[in-house]
This record gives sequence, structure tokens and C-alpha cells, in this order.
Amino acid sequence: MNSRMLEAAGVSPGWLAVAAVGVAVVAYFLGCFNGAVVVSRYILRDDIREHGSGNAGLTNFYRVFGGPLTAVVILSDVLKAVAAVLFAMFIAGSISPELVTLAKYWGGAFCILGHMFPCTFQFRGGKGVLSGGAIAIMIGIGGGAYQSWWVPLVVWGGFIILAVATKYVSLGSCWAGFSFPIVSGLVYRDSLIILLAVIMGGLLLWKHRGNMVRIVKGTESKFVLHKGSCSKAAPVEGGTDVTRAEGASPAKKEAGSAPKAESEGEKMDRQ
Repeated sequence: MNSRMLEAAGVSPGWLAVAAVGVAVVAYFLGCFNGAVVVSRYILRDDIREHGSGNAGLTNFYRVFGGPLTAVVILSDVLKAVAAVLFAMFIAGSISPELVTLAKYWGGAFCILGHMFPCTFQFRGGKGVLSGGAIAIMIGIGGGAYQSWWVPLVVWGGFIILAVATKYVSLGSCWAGFSFPIVSGLVYRDSLIILLAVIMGGLLLWKHRGNMVRIVKGTESKFVLHKGSCSKAAPVEGGTDVTRAEGASPAKKEAGSAPKAESEGEKMDRQ
């Protein structure tokens, strides 16, 4: 596969391969630091993956636990993505400025892989929305021979409009996954960038396949602001803690109610 950025850099393949592997390893393990899992397991002594949608991500953490520790999850997911991209930019910049933009996608892709499939947490991670959003912003800033703001503008603009208008965060996330490879291809027209963007966007959409099913069926939970205390969540019934998704207290559920069977979309979320 030819890449005009690689050709313009004129770097020896051997040295480029060593740098690429090094960036990939560092970015992947940065991605493995999952804020939702770390906070829930080691601070709240619980596991976010056993509640709500089962996803180790920001939206599920907020719905289940709420409270100020949500900010810690946000910071961890954003900062690890920023760190991965900055490291990739530093390595690429020391080789050739022509490689910086490509390196952003390369480091970002492996950070997303670490977030979604962390070897430190049994390969059960999040959906990559917040980290992916941070990567999109980093693509638009930080320098590089081919820097463009179009990628974060299209990705974030559509996400915000859809999420605010419908209150379906997952719908905005699907837009991000769908639009990211398209706008990346239109802006950069580089084969490797398009491939990396398709991988990242495709994985994000695949992680949201359960949400897509629920949106079509009209059973997807809308985002609701609530006052959480970061207390322990109630045990999951039938694989989903639906009361916290709507901001209600688990204590309000009727005692002795039958466990709710997992829907097709919920099973997809846990895979």
C-alpha cells in the first residue's frame, strides 16, 4: 500500500518499522489504562462492567455511579489519548515532519485498540468515544505538514448536534465512527491514513452495534442528568441496571421483581 506521506519522508524502511512498533506498543498500553474500570474497581470497589450496559466507558459510569469521580474518568480517557498522539508526534517529528500527521493516526489507532481491548482487564474495555474524540481534536492541532481542522469539526460537530437534539449519546457516537474515515479520506487522500481511519471508525461502530439495535427498536436509554453520589451500584438484574440509566434509584425497584432478560442489544454490548 502506497502512502504519499511515507514517500515524501524518504525514510529507510528498517528505521521506520522500529519507530512504528515502538509507538504502537506505547500507545496500546496507554490505551489499556481504562479510567472507568480503575475508578470503579480500585476506588469504589465495584466493577462498572457488571452494571448498566456492561460497557467500561464514560456514559455507563455516569449513569451507574454519577458523582465527581466521573471527572476522573473523563480526564483519564482524554489524557491517555493525548499522550499517545503526542508521543507518536514526537517520534515522527524526530524522523521527518512529513510523518507527523500519519503518526497521529497510527498512535491514535493503537490507543483505541488498547482502550477497547485492554490486556490488563481481560480485553473487556470501553467503546472508545471519548478517547477517539480527543484523538480527532489532536489531528486538528499540534502541527504537522498536513494539519487540518476539518476532521475534528465534522466529527465533533455532528456528534454534538445529534447527541443534544436526540439525547442519544450513542447516535452521536455512531456519527463519529461513520464520518471519521470519510472526512479523513477527503482531507488527506493518503492510503494509510484512510486505512487507519477505517479501522478506528469501524471498531467504534462495531462496539455500538447493540446501541444501533436498541435505537431502531426504540429501547435505547436517553442521556439524563442526575445527582449521583458515586456509591456502589445495585446488583445487575438480568445483565442490565435499567433504573440508573434513567436516573432513578435502584432502591425504588419493587422487591421480588423477576429478573429482566437481556435483550439482543445488551448481549452485543457485553461481547
